[in-house]
Amino acid sequence: MTAVADRLRPLTGHRLFWPVLVLLVMILANTVHRPGFLAVEVKNGQLYGTLVDILRLSAPLILVALGMTLVIATGGIDLSVGSLCAISGAIACLHISEASDQDSPSTVLTALALALGAALVLGAWNGVLVAVIGIQPIIATLILMVAGRGLAQLVTEGQIITINSGPYRAVGLGHFLTLPLAILIALAAALLIAAVTRRTALGLIVESVGGNAEASRLAGIRSGRVVFLVYVVSAACAAIAGFMMTANVSSADGNAAGLWVELDAILAVVIGGTSLAGGRFSLGGTVLGALIIQTLTTSVYALNISPQTALLFKAVVVIAVCLIQSPAFRARFRRRRGASTPGSAAARREKEQVPA
Repeated sequence: MTAVADRLRPLTGHRLFWPVLVLLVMILANTVHRPGFLAVEVKNGQLYGTLVDILRLSAPLILVALGMTLVIATGGIDLSVGSLCAISGAIACLHISEASDQDSPSTVLTALALALGAALVLGAWNGVLVAVIGIQPIIATLILMVAGRGLAQLVTEGQIITINSGPYRAVGLGHFLTLPLAILIALAAALLIAAVTRRTALGLIVESVGGNAEASRLAGIRSGRVVFLVYVVSAACAAIAGFMMTANVSSADGNAAGLWVELDAILAVVIGGTSLAGGRFSLGGTVLGALIIQTLTTSVYALNISPQTALLFKAVVVIAVCLIQSPAFRARFRRRRGASTPGSAAARREKEQVPA
């Protein structure tokens, strides 16, 4: 057993081992409960199935979590991403609703550009508060989290804006090469961020700023610019996620769109192995964390768990996942297990009786 454990230690010690294992266990449990869970079929040149739905529904969370990963890697936090989702979706839907031809590609592209531009301005606002003025990130982004909901309600005038635009609906429900377009957008964003942070020095700079911002500054790194940049990137990711959320329902609700997505994004980042203290980050782990949260949500609905207890069930599972992948918790658990084993206690007594 010891030899097997030694051989498996490099595998179990990998930061993505436990998230992958948890995701596979959840898929297996769903397959046992619903034999058709893994079924995927092609209809009219489009892929359909529960697994495809999980990937499509997790796309907005993946986008928000990717931006959140970079922010957390610098030692910050962004609580305003949910409000940014609502604002971007509201601006886009408002522009489309006022157009004479809602199916016009130019109308949709203009709406997306306006909403994305507004999100970038608000992301820059967060960056200025944190990097320039020096306000704590949780306070700076809490301001926009609260005020952003009011801004979204102001854009929609407190009403739900409904649209009937095929090109805009395609952002959330469209297909390309048989795959949902939302999945491809999230995948492209993940690959782009990974290429920029892992194929250039930017990733190391972000990690160094998160590890020790003052030491990075003394080493010649302009940490303020890096912090400013990650909040702008986070806002852009949240804006695109807002497009998907509103496109899925062809409407914009300033009060409900993106509600509490910031908490799910933080959980996805933590489940993926990125420390909230900043420093090293894992984009792959973040994607896995988002998939775990969406799979868990789908499982809760499939088990007919009441909405009143669904959040509690979700919290318990997330806590269990975080504890399982915590090296300190596993080490303490092994020590206690070893101390409670009779054989190990007897061996220690024999060792103590042997003269030196």
